[in-house]
Amino acid sequence: MEAQLSRRVEAVVPPVRPGVSSRLASRLSSLARERAEYLFVPLALLFFLGLWELIVRLGDYPPFILPPPGRVYAKFLIVSSDGTLWRHTQITLAEVFGGLALGLTAATSLGYILAKSRLTERILSPYIVASQSIPIVALAPLLVIWFGFGSLSKVLVCALTLFFPVLINTIIGIRSAERDLIDLMRSLEATRWQVFTMLEVPAALPVLLGGLKVGVTLSVIGAVVGEFVGADRGLGFLVNLARGLFDTPLMFVALFTLVAIAVSLYAAVTVLEGLLLSWKR
Repeated sequence: MEAQLSRRVEAVVPPVRPGVSSRLASRLSSLARERAEYLFVPLALLFFLGLWELIVRLGDYPPFILPPPGRVYAKFLIVSSDGTLWRHTQITLAEVFGGLALGLTAATSLGYILAKSRLTERILSPYIVASQSIPIVALAPLLVIWFGFGSLSKVLVCALTLFFPVLINTIIGIRSAERDLIDLMRSLEATRWQVFTMLEVPAALPVLLGGLKVGVTLSVIGAVVGEFVGADRGLGFLVNLARGLFDTPLMFVALFTLVAIAVSLYAAVTVLEGLLLSWKR
């Protein structure tokens, strides 16, 4: 009797296959984790702002030493409404993008040459490493003297700041292509361009994009260093101006804008990495 009842129930409601249920559970668990990650960012921001406000209230700090978050937000509204913040941000963004274009082009081109020629690497490596021993803060005033107080000197500072990490990652990435695969493509009469586009570039992309993540954040630092040395516009100049006026809320606004630029650039590279390396998943 029980066996007949069980068969009738199964006929009406078919049993769930273990494979389907396990996949569904795995998918639900993945979605829950993703939602938890999305919630973590605003919660961490709220915790940071609350801690900041608490420190200001407990320490009873004057605004020129540590302003409360509300005062910084009020200053942000003022400099945003009158166009001051956007005007200086445009200048810094132009310098950052110019430095990225110049630095990436030079680093990837030279990196490919060094990766393909051991002799060239042995000749140039000591000079490249020696150039990195000079702090960019010490080199920036010299570039300002040579190229003036305009944007060109800041672009060069940005390019030099990101040049070395991108160069090293390019060399490592190009050399990560397996020699056996290169020999196989040559045996199939592949041209140098085909080897480059179909084998060397895909092999180098993961390492190169990793170096680019470092480079985009360093380019923002380079722009600010150049503006510190000599400039009459840009977010670095705004920080210097705020320091001279003891306008700490304005300084915080400029610093947070720089952080937003760096995070946005890093996120853009991460999205690009996901698009270009989707074949690895």
